[in-house]
Amino acid sequence: MIKRLLISFLIALLAGYSLTAADTRKPSFLDGVQAYSLGRYQVAVSVFNKIVTEEPSNDAAWYYLGMSWVEKDVDTAKKCLKKAAELDPDNYWYKETLARVYMYNKEFEMAETLYVKLRENYPKKTDILYSLINLYLSQGDFDKALSSIEALETESGKSDATVMTRFNIFRQKKDNENAYKVLREYVNEYSSPYILTMLGDYEMSMYNDTTALSYYDEALSLDRDYVPARLGKAEVYRLTRKYPEYFSCLDGVVSDPAIPAAPKSDYLKALFGHVDRRFIQTFTSELDSMFVKGMVCHPADTGMVQAAGIFYIQSDRMEEAAGMFRKGMEMDTTSLASASTYVQILAQMKDWESVVSNCEVLRARFPQEPGFREMTCVAYYNLKEYGKVVELCDMVLSDKNLDTETRVSMLSTKGDMLMMLKDRRGAYKAYDEALKYNPTALPVLNNYAWYMCEEGKNLKKALKMSAITIEKEPDNPTYLDTYGWILHLLGRDSEARTVFKHAMLYGAKESKTALGHYARILEKLGEKDAAKVYKDMADKLGEDAE
Repeated sequence: MIKRLLISFLIALLAGYSLTAADTRKPSFLDGVQAYSLGRYQVAVSVFNKIVTEEPSNDAAWYYLGMSWVEKDVDTAKKCLKKAAELDPDNYWYKETLARVYMYNKEFEMAETLYVKLRENYPKKTDILYSLINLYLSQGDFDKALSSIEALETESGKSDATVMTRFNIFRQKKDNENAYKVLREYVNEYSSPYILTMLGDYEMSMYNDTTALSYYDEALSLDRDYVPARLGKAEVYRLTRKYPEYFSCLDGVVSDPAIPAAPKSDYLKALFGHVDRRFIQTFTSELDSMFVKGMVCHPADTGMVQAAGIFYIQSDRMEEAAGMFRKGMEMDTTSLASASTYVQILAQMKDWESVVSNCEVLRARFPQEPGFREMTCVAYYNLKEYGKVVELCDMVLSDKNLDTETRVSMLSTKGDMLMMLKDRRGAYKAYDEALKYNPTALPVLNNYAWYMCEEGKNLKKALKMSAITIEKEPDNPTYLDTYGWILHLLGRDSEARTVFKHAMLYGAKESKTALGHYARILEKLGEKDAAKVYKDMADKLGEDAE
């Protein structure tokens, strides 16, 4: 009987030979194997079904029939694999595959029973122990997992993989003491830069700098180019403020062409993500020098370019940052992160013309990314080209398959821009249409209500709209300002004062408009001293504080 089929050999043997609708010959076992190996499971099922019907004692056909059913019908797959194992009870692979199917189907008890029997019958096959370890870990049975690991280590010896599995088990049990004891015992017997570096990282996290450094040095004595240990050693120097040693270590890593770019750029990005900005300001020249070496070493690596860009942002050099992210965007035209960051930097620099020109290209490159469209609107708004914003909104709205959220957003923006163009009727029409799609679109309701109260018409309708916004977001200072001001226009100043008093607690003191409104309401109520306080606060804010 067939014990194990070498699939790759069979595929090579049968290259160019497959079943087709026009093939009238009787399909063979090898046809079924080829179909299975190519992922044509329906064809394989058809072939092997015919074979087991004609030859019910063909264990290999039952095996492949079961394998062909695994993805679609696990129960049928199990029946077929059991049949194969019954026909050839000495076949290891039939039973091992059945156990894996039990695992796949989360029938852990059945899988364990089968693996334990296999272990009894094949005590030298360490693959069974690996399977049992994974089985026990998936169930959270840590004691059995540890017992299986010990058995594996007894037969095959300890390894980084087994010791890390034991380590992770103790960590999951929240037993850090035994977790790191496992690592220390291991390095007393075996040489492993990886485990030594892990111990160094742990000691550094416990502020045991000298011990951490000794572990890193031991790791480097085994492998002088082991990057995690070199970076760990550098971090010890940084955290202990031995900056000359730190930059010496870091420069050595960054400028070493034998070390791949990825671990360097990953470290640098992580560093700039959490380091104090004063560190960057103090050591700008050293970091500049390091990046020059890094770029010389890896001139075409996008990760290094991004790291340099982040560094320039952190050191307030936006022109250089923009240049780096533009370079990264050109090097990798599929990188949405580089493109988005580049446009955001241009916006921060208020280079609105460049935002428009770049977003035009990027909208075509990333059609599913709405951010470039929205940034174009922001740029046109800042350029006071409100008509261009309306045109862009209309272009987007012409898509019949546009989702509701985007449609409402575009109609809201269109309404706002038409108001800037003094087309009140057009703006109200856009707002009305947006509210048909989403009656509780809060920005639309707020702006619509504000413009109506500004016009002094339909104040009761405006109040109802505004009431929805503060019901949904009761602490939003902008919505509270609108609602309170409409109450004032309706002569309900006492209620308006209560609303503005609440708004002042949630950010309205940063708005010149809201402070001015509150001052006028207080003055109307005869609270002149308090009104003067808020009027003075409003006067101290710039014109942009709206």
